[in-house]
Formats: sequence, C-alpha cells, structure tokens
Amino acid sequence: MISAGAFFEPARARGFDFYTGVPCSFLTPLLNRAIAAPGVRYVGAASEGEAVAIAAGAWLTGRRTVVMCQNSGLGNCVNPLTSLSRPFRIPTLLVTTWRGEPGIADEPQHEWMGRTTQALLGVLGLGHAPFPADEAAIAPALEAAEKAMDETGLPFALVMAKGSVADEPLREAPPVARPRGERRDLRRGGAPPARAAALERVLAAVPETAALVATTGKCGRELFTLADRPQHFYQVGSMGCAAPLALGVALCCERPVLVLDGDGAALMKLGAWATIGAQAPANLVHVLLDNASHDSTGGQATASPNLEFERIALACGYRTASCCDDPAGLDAALTAALREPGPHLVHVRIAPGSLARLGRPTVAPADVARRFKTFLAS
Repeated sequence: MISAGAFFEPARARGFDFYTGVPCSFLTPLLNRAIAAPGVRYVGAASEGEAVAIAAGAWLTGRRTVVMCQNSGLGNCVNPLTSLSRPFRIPTLLVTTWRGEPGIADEPQHEWMGRTTQALLGVLGLGHAPFPADEAAIAPALEAAEKAMDETGLPFALVMAKGSVADEPLREAPPVARPRGERRDLRRGGAPPARAAALERVLAAVPETAALVATTGKCGRELFTLADRPQHFYQVGSMGCAAPLALGVALCCERPVLVLDGDGAALMKLGAWATIGAQAPANLVHVLLDNASHDSTGGQATASPNLEFERIALACGYRTASCCDDPAGLDAALTAALREPGPHLVHVRIAPGSLARLGRPTVAPADVARRFKTFLAS
C-alpha cells in the first residue's frame, strides 16, 4: 500500500498535472489528493467517456493528463478511446480500478468486468500494467507508462487493485452557487439558414486567436470545405465529445474557444453541459447548430423539438444562452458572446441538408491534432 502523495509527487515531477475522472471507492484517496494538491487541476466529469475527451483537450494545450475511473466505466470510454484518442494519437495516463478482481469478494455487477478488464484493454490496443502498490514500484511504473505513451501516442492504463492506496482525507471547498444566467431570445421566425451559411457567419466572427472545435459528421466536413485553418480541430467519431474536448482546451488556455456542436451529438453527452457550467470557463462559447435531425446518417429525427436547450444550459450554469433562427441573430449572439465572460450557449436553428459538394478533411487526424496543438502554443 502506498500513500496518495507518494504517487502524486513523482507523477507531477514528470509533468502530470491535469486530472479528470469519475469517482470509485478504490480511487477515493487518489481523487481526494487530486482535488487538493497544489499545482494540480482536477475536473470531475459526468461520465468516463467525457473525462477522456476533457483530457484530450487539455493535452492539446500541452498538459500531461490522467483519467481516473472505475473499470465498469471503461465501457463508457470505449468510443472516445477508439475514435478520438487513437486516430488523433492523443495519450493519457488511464488509472482504472479492478473491481471484481477474481478471488476478491465484490458486488455482483463487477464480476464480469473484473474477469475481463485487462482483456478489454488489450482488445482496445492499449498497454497496461498493475498500479504500483509499494513505493519502490512507482517510478518504474510511471517510466514504463511514459515510454509507452511517447512511443505509441496512445493512452496507457494502470489497473488499481483494492487497497493499493492508503486513506486520504477529502479537502474540498463547497461548490459555489451562482445566480441564474440570462436567456436572450433573438428569433425572428424566418426560414432557418443552411448549416454552411451559419458556419460562414462563425468564420467571419471568430478572431484569429480563437480555437474552433467542430463536432463529427457534416459539421466538420462543411467547415473544412469552407475554410481550412490551423485553429480548426475537426473531430471525427467520438460523437458528443466535442463540447468536453473544448472544455479541456478552454480550461488550460486563455484564448477564446468556440465549439460547433450538433443537436444529436449534444444529446449524446448532455451531462457535459453540467460539467461546463460547474467549471465556468469564461472563454468558452458553445454554438449549437440544431436541425432537429441526425443529418449525417440520413436525416433521422432527434428529440430536439421537444427541448429548450437555452434553459438547460442556464440550469447547468452557463452565463448566457441565446436562441436565434437567422444569420442576423447569429451575428448578434456571437458578437455578444465573444465580448462577455462565459460560458455562453448560442443555439441556432438551421435547416437540414448540407453542401452539394461536400468535402472531407484531407489532413490526417493525428496531423490535425498536432497542427492544432502548435496553434494553441503559438
């Protein structure tokens, strides 16, 4: 058994200073230390997959990251680990617990994952090793993980058995209650614009210093077709992860950060909105392009018409939430959002459909990530 500090200090010496994840009782000492450790940022996520995306955003700013979760949460991580971390070659140190370890009494829901945790990591193509349970093993474990991540550009997992880390008290400030944000209705009731028209307005409004994260599907494809810039991150796959990835970027840099989201993608990881509201990044603008459909897969309807996204955002802690349905309203909403501290939601109703000549990013995902990382460091 080790103390949480015995792990944190050598990890921080190697640059690991950004932690995110979802609690597990095995992780409690490590989580409690991450929350209170000086020089370390901890972001509590609503889901494990969201945490992988947040860490990816932080890595793009140059941070070295750690994602912590229970092994039952590995199921929630499969999509972003395989369609975000892998194609973009974004590493993170993944600390996952070993609930249901064979021979150790545990709850019945952990039995199967306990038998298959290491096998699942292997199927995902991720290197893994036991989490160090004595101090002499800490430095070699971190060195092996660091070496593997540097060589592959992929996450590496340390699997934590029960009782690996001694108790650590929780030193956490109570959450700050903020006043409800402002809803701004800029709708005019006209015909909604095409996505491309809305994207052109975003491109015209966004400053050269801003980072722009586009969700998967036709949004990123249209953005690339209209203009390809180093400040663009074209997310492919990992549906729903654009907003948490943008959150990770926004928390670790002072630039304006805009995320172009879709209604279907937003609904997939709506819990990320609560995390954004809780973290309250002043430099984040969340643009929701809402055509009430899964446009990239044939136009199947989403639940969007039954929702008031602005009220959801305000309930989650966003500072403002604007709704608009034409280019002029979008211009006004973006101008205000880029001028005032956020986070902001800009919800714009758009028409289904896409450009007739719709391209795809010709820059490989790993190159997109490194180009974007270079931009953020400039």
